[in-house]
Amino acid sequence: QVQLVESGGGLVQAGGSLRLSCAPSRRTFSRYAMGWFRQPPGKEREFVAAMRWSGGSTEYADSVKGRFTISRDNAKNTVYLQMNSLKPEDTAVYYCASSRAAAVLVYISEYDNWGRGTQVTVSS
Repeated sequence: QVQLVESGGGLVQAGGSLRLSCAPSRRTFSRYAMGWFRQPPGKEREFVAAMRWSGGSTEYADSVKGRFTISRDNAKNTVYLQMNSLKPEDTAVYYCASSRAAAVLVYISEYDNWGRGTQVTVSS
């Protein structure tokens, strides 16, 4: 199983920005679906953003549309989540996920490989 490693989390003030990265333990992201999910304190894990590694369509949760952007760097074999205009309600552990599907997947059950998560805390 390929391991996914997230990085880039931290503490930021409301209105600030962070960029999360997700890199696999070996080069393998081609033909994969990639997603970002988050789990706020005391709540269930929820969908944030998704894309196909091959490019094209993306999907975003309504709560992050216009503020977050999912993208990938083929050369670095890395997926990113650029988060702008952060709000305190964005505070959560953010998880990267992958699935061997040439599609944009938005449901937790559709992913079979998960990272350990990175903490994002937005102060007011």
